[in-house]
Amino acid sequence: MQQNPLDWRIESLKTVAAANNIEWRQRGTSHVVFVRADGRTLPVPAQRPIKPVYIKKFVDFVMD
Repeated sequence: MQQNPLDWRIESLKTVAAANNIEWRQRGTSHVVFVRADGRTLPVPAQRPIKPVYIKKFVDFVMD
């Protein structure tokens, strides 16, 4: 993801989040909200493909 932020789908982000104990929710909206254990959140649009800026933010969110 860090090396190639292009052409990612929300399902892949959900898989990475689950592997890193990050929960997610999508309550009938166009965004998926990822929630860390410390309460920090990151909303990501669920459109396909996800824009690279959101992939970069997601990587930082997971790695932080």
